[in-house]
Amino acid sequence: MSRELSDLYRSLAEDADGRSLAGPGGLRRRADRRARRRITGAALGTALLVGGLATGTGLVLAEERGPVAPPAAVPPQATVPASPAASAPPNATTPSSGPPRATGTPAATAGGTGAAPPRAPRSVPDRAFFVQAAGNRTGMEPAFRDTDALPALCDARYRSDAGIVQRRTRNLAYKLPPTPPGYVPDGSYAHTITLYRPGRADEFLRELRAAVRDCPAQPGVGGGNASTSRLRLLADDGFGDGSVLFEIRTPARDVDGNPTGGDEVRLVRAIRVGDVVTVLWEQGWEGTSSTRAQVDIDSRRAVDAIEDWLR
Repeated sequence: MSRELSDLYRSLAEDADGRSLAGPGGLRRRADRRARRRITGAALGTALLVGGLATGTGLVLAEERGPVAPPAAVPPQATVPASPAASAPPNATTPSSGPPRATGTPAATAGGTGAAPPRAPRSVPDRAFFVQAAGNRTGMEPAFRDTDALPALCDARYRSDAGIVQRRTRNLAYKLPPTPPGYVPDGSYAHTITLYRPGRADEFLRELRAAVRDCPAQPGVGGGNASTSRLRLLADDGFGDGSVLFEIRTPARDVDGNPTGGDEVRLVRAIRVGDVVTVLWEQGWEGTSSTRAQVDIDSRRAVDAIEDWLR
């Protein structure tokens, strides 16, 4: 054995002899301290890992939302103009205001369309008269004539006639749907449309109602020759802005002038639509009587035609 190796063993022996071995209790305390250090180190590592993940996630979300602008500072004693137009130069427009309104444009109406109200009509056109249903046509064209719009009614006078703008009357024949083609008509109308100045149309209906009430009977109305005709107001509603309906009953006679024991009935209806009054005076055909259902149908068609004209 070399001298260097002998010196090394001797040094180790001397060092071991100088140290005392720890007892069992000391060894256990050292082992517990090492275990606690390992647990504490693991917990600290986990906390650092979770904190890093949270920080990374926050940075990613912040990048997606974009930077948050700091609140704008309002300078002290700043004033806001009363209206954006106060500082705008004349005729200037803003992106939300659109082009300026042209001079002379009418103000907006209650409906918000800005359109001017329609002008009041000054005459009665042909299209104001109704068109017969196909089943009522006889092949005879209606004819405009200068005839009376109403029967005499005990020579009644109408103050409202001073407010007439225009009056037009036409005669037209009709047949009832069961009547075969080529037969004589079942009846005819004197159909009148009168355009009044504002307020006079309603006055005419009041005067007509009073005239019928004041004339319960008179001779010769409705083609009854020397017979006496009886007049009576009938209940009526649902036509236009108001209506008056009355009947004229006259004792019926045959072609030789002899009484038949029945009555020849005529119906007259006046309907107001605004400042317009239309009158359907059913006059029959060779002694026929008025059919209320047909007069009602044609009255509604007459109202529809006037409303279409006035739109």
